[in-house]
Amino acid sequence: MAETILVTGAAGFIGMHASSLLMAEGQRVVGIDNLNGYYDPKLKQSRLDCLGKTEGSFEFRKIEIADREAMADLFAEVKPDRVVHLAAQAGVRYSIENPHAYVDSNLVGFMNILEGCRHEKVKHLVYASSSSVYGLNAQMPFEVSHDTQHPISLYAATKKSNEMMAHSYSHLYDIPTSGLRFFTVYGPWGRPDMALFLFTRAILEGKPIKVFNEGKLKRDFTYVDDIVQGVVRLLDHPPSGSSEWDPMVPNPSISSAPYAIYNIGNHTPVELGHFISCIEESLGKKAEKELLPMQPGDVYATSADVRSLFEVTGFSPDTPIEEGIDRFVKWYRSYFGEGSPS
Repeated sequence: MAETILVTGAAGFIGMHASSLLMAEGQRVVGIDNLNGYYDPKLKQSRLDCLGKTEGSFEFRKIEIADREAMADLFAEVKPDRVVHLAAQAGVRYSIENPHAYVDSNLVGFMNILEGCRHEKVKHLVYASSSSVYGLNAQMPFEVSHDTQHPISLYAATKKSNEMMAHSYSHLYDIPTSGLRFFTVYGPWGRPDMALFLFTRAILEGKPIKVFNEGKLKRDFTYVDDIVQGVVRLLDHPPSGSSEWDPMVPNPSISSAPYAIYNIGNHTPVELGHFISCIEESLGKKAEKELLPMQPGDVYATSADVRSLFEVTGFSPDTPIEEGIDRFVKWYRSYFGEGSPS
């Protein structure tokens, strides 16, 4: 039976793909976004145009999630059955330069989402967290039971705060909440500030690419279709509280409240050097590399343990990096042509 799903950040990279999949499954999607200038709003509008041409029920509202009154009015009007919260100020490095943007969007905005879910008795809130919450933790692969008390960027700290805020609302108001720790999402319609987009554009233009830590970083690159499959499947599995919760030996991955945290990653870490080689192969052109040291706020490696997600949904990401990059390059050439955006 069709439900009304509120998708925040619907003009964003993951939000567009999630909205499209939900529409394909027959759901009524109400998408919101503020269309801010963090990157070219033309790309965001193009995503919305694409959704508008997709078969299914899609409504768009331009709203700032940090606007408490506007968000309260939206929830009261739309009365969503479930919420997919993907809107956020993204970017680890950008959080060092513009910290207040992260407080407004990722903390104040998330508070407004939780309040809307409380007042309208939403059946399930699924929201985007991030692998960046693991911070200084060097245990691999990352498990949801691992320590996340040592973030190394404000972005990561806001995502960790979202998880804690969600738990408090799950406990106080019995709202089922599920956080998904995304691991380096990539694919068609991706953000221009992400490595795959930056590298592809620079290589096609014959410009050098910036390779941090001399290409020796490892990332659990996860194809966007896999991400949204996990998000949409999880919507049908609201947590109800774990019988294994022991307050004398608290496990951070479970709770007596209807609260859950999952990793969603390809569980196959790829070295940055190989990632670049895949782009070169797909483009048929070699990259000129500018080797640089580590950047503040970056981690050396990420790797996801996704067993808990598989146990609940029967799904785990598996798109090979070569296949995912080739799909992105085909989209890029179709959207922009051989050169860079004008």
